[in-house]
Amino acid sequence: MADLTLMDKIVSLAKRRGFIYPGSEIYGGLANTYDYGPLGTELLRNIKNLWWHYFVQSRSDMVGLDASIISHQKVWQASGHVAGFADAMIDCKNCKARMRADHLLENYIETLPEEERKELLHNNLDDETDKSLVSALGTGKVEGLSLETLEKIRTIFSNKHNNPLRCPNCSKNDWTVIRRFNLLFPVQLGIVEGEGGMGYLRGETAQGIFINFRNVVDSTRVRLPFGIAQLGKSFRNEITPGNSVFRTIEFEQGEIEYFFDHEATNWEELFNKWENTMWDFVTKYLGINPEQLRWREHSDKERSFYSTRTEDLEYNFPFGFKELWGLAYRTNYDLTKHMDVSKKDLSIMDPQTGKKIVPHVIEPAVGINRLLLMVLLDAYTEQATSAGGSEGKRVVLNLHPKLAPYKVAIFPLLANKENLVEKAKGIYDELKKHFMVTFDARGNIGKRYLYQDEIGTPWCVTVDFDSLEDEAVTVRDRVTTKQERVAIKDLASYFSSKLA
Repeated sequence: MADLTLMDKIVSLAKRRGFIYPGSEIYGGLANTYDYGPLGTELLRNIKNLWWHYFVQSRSDMVGLDASIISHQKVWQASGHVAGFADAMIDCKNCKARMRADHLLENYIETLPEEERKELLHNNLDDETDKSLVSALGTGKVEGLSLETLEKIRTIFSNKHNNPLRCPNCSKNDWTVIRRFNLLFPVQLGIVEGEGGMGYLRGETAQGIFINFRNVVDSTRVRLPFGIAQLGKSFRNEITPGNSVFRTIEFEQGEIEYFFDHEATNWEELFNKWENTMWDFVTKYLGINPEQLRWREHSDKERSFYSTRTEDLEYNFPFGFKELWGLAYRTNYDLTKHMDVSKKDLSIMDPQTGKKIVPHVIEPAVGINRLLLMVLLDAYTEQATSAGGSEGKRVVLNLHPKLAPYKVAIFPLLANKENLVEKAKGIYDELKKHFMVTFDARGNIGKRYLYQDEIGTPWCVTVDFDSLEDEAVTVRDRVTTKQERVAIKDLASYFSSKLA
């Protein structure tokens, strides 16, 4: 079974310290929605800014876009989302809990001992179900299977005499049949009734890129190969198994559509370059432990029909390895579909040959909220402390300094000494011109250190009585807890060099 202890600690810390709050909490909450508190807002913004700088501003082959959240219904009809953007759903008849059928079955398979898996294979099944069951029990995955096959596998699991498939909420084995539901949110526009006044909240940011492809080409000097990037909200009417902000109905996406001429560019080499780029961003720029990451290629059944190759960069969350970042070679499916439905030319001309091209795309797509959850999980540590206390431990968020909500915390040694407070506030006023900093005079100095450790602040500056004489302060490092004296006039350059 997965160890949820770390997850529980992160959820508690996130609420207690102002990273993540349950949505609409004073009214009992709204399922699968969350609000970001002061520290969560800063952390999320830092991740987005770093993503944008790395993938857009520091490259010469990328441009940005910020498309509308609400779009014409024909956008989603053309893309196939209205007809096919759906999940398999199942309800518990006893407690009325609703959940994704694939997640329910995969979580159940994870709990099955090897001998029970072997017993299940002795059922008299049709060939398709037999093959699917063998694959599911071997890989732990059922994504991509038909509704009919999922229902047959669900029935097999429910009919087990020992250890049947039970509801994770009430432990009963009483299920509805598996059925499909659409994930798009329809929006009624204005006062017009009927389909003519209907749009959709976007289910992904990618379609905004495709429908603006011609606008970007005509208004800029881009030449193949090039990419269009977008950061923004997407909405999916999903049923989620909890796990904080891992999967929510409103989420932030960072998507890139990288366009190229498939006859002039080797797509496999380009795909591999993007794999390396994504890996470097996560490990070097977000500071994530590479041992907690892996690549997983989609099977033929799991992969979207228009994709030639899809791989997920997965992180080892407390609830198992799950998708963090998807990478797909979508060919020219999307542009072609929008050309067919809109009757607009979405091709680009090669200036060398004069050939008109409907370019192919490779798409790296990531959920920014998942990046945030991963960053919190990966940074969380508990360390023994020599400062005493009943537990003898300190909680430390070892966030990469560039991600930390506050870069520096400034303290007066004693809050009741006006000369120390005035000196500390002067340093605070100067440093906040350069960095996100905080001032803290609550409690004793030891408790202030522990608080800043818990929210991931890399450095603490303490103004003491010597500071009034030598114009220097004590700088404490979060990771090592070592302290050094630094001249007040050198603080800005000192921290700038640390953050470079």
